[in-house]
Order: sequence, then structure tokens, then C-alpha cells
Amino acid sequence: MVIVTSSPPAGLPEAALEPAATVLAEAGTPPVLIERARETAGVVLDLTGDTALAAAAMLHAARDGQQEALEITGAQRLRLGASTMRLADQLERLGEFRLDGRWSSGELLPPGQAETVRKMLLAVVGDPRLVIARLAGQLVRARHAREETAARRRQIALEVQELYAPLANRLGIWAVKWELEDLAFRESHPQDYQRIKAALNEKRRDREQYIQEVIRSLEEALRRAGLDAEVSGRPKHIYSIWRKMQRKRLAFDQILDLRAVRIMVDSVADCYAALGVVHELWTFLPSEFDDYIATPKDNAYQSIHTAVRGPGGKAVEVQIRTREMHAQAELGVAAHWRYKEGGADRRYDEKIQQVRELLHGPPGGAGGDALTRLSTGLFDDRIYALTPKGEVIDLPRGGTPLDFAFHLHSGLGERCRGAKINGRITSLNHPLRSGDVVEVITGKEPAPSRDWLSERDGYLASPRSRAKLRAYFRRLDEAQESGGKAAAASQSKAAAARHAPAPAPQPAPPSAIPKRRKAIGGSRSPVEIEGVGDLPITLARCCAPMRPQPIRGYLTLGRGVTIHQADCPGLARMVKQKPQRLLEVDWSDAASSTRIAARVLIEAFDRRGLLRDISDLIAEERLSIEGVSSATDPADRIARFEVRLTVHDISELTRVQRRLARIPNVYKVRRAT
Repeated sequence: MVIVTSSPPAGLPEAALEPAATVLAEAGTPPVLIERARETAGVVLDLTGDTALAAAAMLHAARDGQQEALEITGAQRLRLGASTMRLADQLERLGEFRLDGRWSSGELLPPGQAETVRKMLLAVVGDPRLVIARLAGQLVRARHAREETAARRRQIALEVQELYAPLANRLGIWAVKWELEDLAFRESHPQDYQRIKAALNEKRRDREQYIQEVIRSLEEALRRAGLDAEVSGRPKHIYSIWRKMQRKRLAFDQILDLRAVRIMVDSVADCYAALGVVHELWTFLPSEFDDYIATPKDNAYQSIHTAVRGPGGKAVEVQIRTREMHAQAELGVAAHWRYKEGGADRRYDEKIQQVRELLHGPPGGAGGDALTRLSTGLFDDRIYALTPKGEVIDLPRGGTPLDFAFHLHSGLGERCRGAKINGRITSLNHPLRSGDVVEVITGKEPAPSRDWLSERDGYLASPRSRAKLRAYFRRLDEAQESGGKAAAASQSKAAAARHAPAPAPQPAPPSAIPKRRKAIGGSRSPVEIEGVGDLPITLARCCAPMRPQPIRGYLTLGRGVTIHQADCPGLARMVKQKPQRLLEVDWSDAASSTRIAARVLIEAFDRRGLLRDISDLIAEERLSIEGVSSATDPADRIARFEVRLTVHDISELTRVQRRLARIPNVYKVRRAT
């Protein structure tokens, strides 16, 4: 059983930490932080005995709450050693990882989300020993949380509860797990913690001493029975008791397994022999007996669970299993954390098993350098990117911002126009890395491109994303096919109407006969005005009128007539000063084919072939391009276009703008005024 102390053991390990302590003192680190750093190093030494890792953890822990990085000179680096500095530098990089605002919002992450964050933590760490150093630092931080502000205490408790305690559980560092859970529980549920603590009516050390007494009694009885057995144990900690009370809706007095021991033997026959010894030594409680060897759990977990009245009449839970069953439970599909937390991930299991071997040695005592085996990448097929709110998205290696968008929601992927990675605009086929913060930029309407399905262009790495996109185009094709049939039916009705006899024309009433207005600005002028000769006209740039919007004219000396929208604020101001210059005008029916100049501004994430796609689309609309100007900002890779074209009316302009907005990478289209 590992007992995690608050300070490093005396002797050689303590001496190995002196260079780090000296460097911290020379840097002016406050003594209280140096003491906490020593405490962190002590936890690391208790767990691993690795002095280089302990010294690196000490250097990193001393920066707790400090924004400035520790300045270490070349001479100090030589004193500390290359191994310590390498680990310290990696810890420094890991220290930049934050769980964003969700942790301080007072809400727990969903279990699946918290598990993804745990995976990401392991994936980011190049040397798995750093996970142990991170756990040690968090344990010391939790021990001293009462010295922090209330908000900081809540954040520490959340981090421990949702990330570090489950990670310690998965690594098999039980002593750290128990203490972390109790410290977080003390902050998150202070009243429940104090109530259970008082009900136990004994301190943790007293409970551990009781377990040691039970172990000694069992070892002696098993030895007399001729059984080669290994007995270990631990008392139930306060958080575990509370969890069981909540899960089974029990009162404290109904909890029978406040203390538990485990017996490991060589064979199944020895398991039942050991069970006989236990029941012969103490009175067993029939209602608390489970034989998972005869009837294994669904996840293949095997063990015998029984409860007895131990020394002093106190209830003790006893688990009995073979060493092979224990290895399976600790490192296989039936690991203790799995049947308590659920879930399965082969590559994550492999990573966890190797870190456990670093701590406890490989099963069966097999040799080999664990650190060499741990150097291989075990998450090379996955990446973990974050939303701006801190949600972690699990994607395949090579995943892109477009994969990210489709993973969040199919509709988001269909409306995706671009993306920002860590605050910088990038292309949609840019490969993501673990830890990237991705912001998806969308348009109002779906406008995906069939080019996204091309594996050569690398827009989508996830088969699931490609399947979603194919489903969208399948629905689109079906809708277009249905629309084509409806159009054909409509055309046949129109043809029949053309062959029918036309009704005799009826004369319009006098009041309905429009007054003749004279076209101005030449025969191709789009505007008519009554009783005025041939004058030049100009379409006002302030409101950019377009057929069939209501319009008014304003006579400008030396410049002819300026055409405004009827509700133009600029026109209203001028008419207020010179009302006699207002002219009644209308769009010319005779010149209905006359085109009106318009300017369209387009913003997009730059890519090859973008201008070609814009010009091809305008050509498909049978519109004339009068001119194009463009500029690209190399810093943010934003391309801006001004397209000057002619259209018949506002509906034609709106239609082409809507289609332009659907071009891949285009995220903004508007009419210039």
C-alpha cells in the first residue's frame, strides 16, 4: 500500500532536490512556495523514486499562481542536469493547457466530456511521467486550497473531481485518488463531508491502523492453513462512503463495508479455501456475499466479495481473487475504474497500462525499459480540438475545421464558410492538432461544395463527415428532381393555355390609363418623367435605387436629374430645403430591358480558383461583368472583391448575391452603395 507523505524522505533523494531548491531561492521565490514545491517533490518521490522528475516537479510547482516563467541561467541548468531540465521544460508547456471558462462557471462537465479531457491530457504529454508530476502538483494544491479565495477553491475542487481524481484512479495510484476525492468533496459538499467525518468517529490514520490489524490476523490464519496468499487493504474514504450512500440510498449505519481488504492467491481452489478461512475467523454477513468467480460480471470481472464482523465487531469487506484475476481487473477489460465508471477504449487502456507499469512494474515482473516503450505514440490516430467555450471534440488524425463543424452538427458543416484556429483565419482543409481552439464561421444558408468530398483536396478526413455531406447532396438531388417534374407539368399547362382562344380585350377605364411620361437620359434610359425634355440622369449612390423600388427625382443644376429611392433620407433633407426641385418619376416600361449598374462586395477566405468560381456563377446568371477589383490580406488570408455588373431589377441582384454567398470559402456578400 502506497502512503503519500507531505515531504520527501531523508537521505539521497532529499539531497538530489537541493539544486532545485537553490535555484528557486536564487530566483527570489517566496519561501512558502518553495515549501509547497518540496511537498510536491515528496509526493513524486513516494510514487516513483525518480529524483529528476521530482526536481522538475519542484521547479514547476513553485510557479503556482505566478504568471512569469522562471528564469534559469545556463550555469543553473548545468547544476540541475539535462534530464531535470527536459522534464521541467515539458511540464512548463503542459502548464499552459487550461480547461477554459467552463471550469469556473460552477457547472460540472458531462461525464463523456470530462473523459475526453482526460484523454487529451495524456495525449499532450510526451513523457507519461509528467502525468504523475501533474497529479502530485494538483494534490498539493488541493491540500492548501483553504488558503485560496472561494472562487479559486471551487475551481480546484472541480478540476480534482472531474479530471485528476478519475485520472489517478485509472492509473492505479489509489492513495492519491482517495485523498484527491476527499479534498474535493470537502469543498463541494462541506456539510456532508463534516457529517460523515463525525459519524466515522475516528481519524483516517486510526482506520488505516485497524486495516493493518485485520491484515495481520488474516495473514497468520492463511499461513496456518498452508495458503500462499498476499493480503492488502484500505479503508473506505469519506467520498466513497457518500457515493455509496447516494447510489444505494442508504443511511450511514447501513454501510457495512467501511473497511475493505483484498486477498490474492494462486488458484481458484485457493480462493474458496481462503473464503473458508475468513468465515472461520470472523462471523460473515450472508446478505453481503457475492461470488463473481462462479458468475462473472458482464465485463468479465471475477472475485469473491464477502463481509464479516472483524475485530471489535466492525464490518469489514473482503475481496478474494487469484493473481491472474487481479491483473485482469487492474490492467484488463475488468479494471476497477472500468466497472465503476464504464466505457472502453483500447488505445487509452494501452496508455494507462504502460503508465501503471512505470509505477508498479509490468505484470509477471517482465523486464525491459518502460520509458522506452512509453516513448511510442499511442494517440497518433486521434486529435482533440476545443470549441471557444472549452468543449473538447474528438476527431481522427488529419481532421480539419470542416470535420470539426460536421462533428458539432450537420447543419453547421453545411453552412460552414471558413474557420479560425487559435484566433487566426485558416483554410477549411487545414489539418488540426490536439489543443487547437477552433471557431467555425458560417453563412445564413447551406452552401456546401461537392469538392469537399474529394479525398485529394483533403477537406474531410472523417468518414462520418463525408457520409453526412453525401446525405445532404442526396436530399438536394432528390429535391431538384422533384422540382424538375413540377416545372415540366407547369410548362405543359402553359402550352395548353397558349392554344386556347384569347378573351376580347376590354378598354381600361379613364382613371386607370397612365399618363404618358417621357423617357429621359436617352432611349435606353430606365426612367420616365412627365413633361421634361431629354436630361441626363444619375442613380443616387446614397440609396442605390433599383427597379421596381418606388423612386423620386431631384433636379440638380448642371447635373440633370438624380434618382433616389422614395424613402431616401438624403432626398428628404434636400427636398426640405428646395421642394420645387422634386420631380415625379417612374421606371420606364418601354425600356424594361435596360440594365442597371450595381456593385457587389464579396469577402472570402482565399483559395485557388475563387475568382474563377465567382465569374462562372455570374456568367451562369447571364449577367455582364463591367469590372472586377480584388485585394488579398496576406496576414489573415482574406480576399476582398468588388464586382461591377448590370442587372435588370432588385430580385435579379438578390438572387445572384444569394448564389455568390454559397460559393465555398465565401462568408460575406453585400451590395455596395
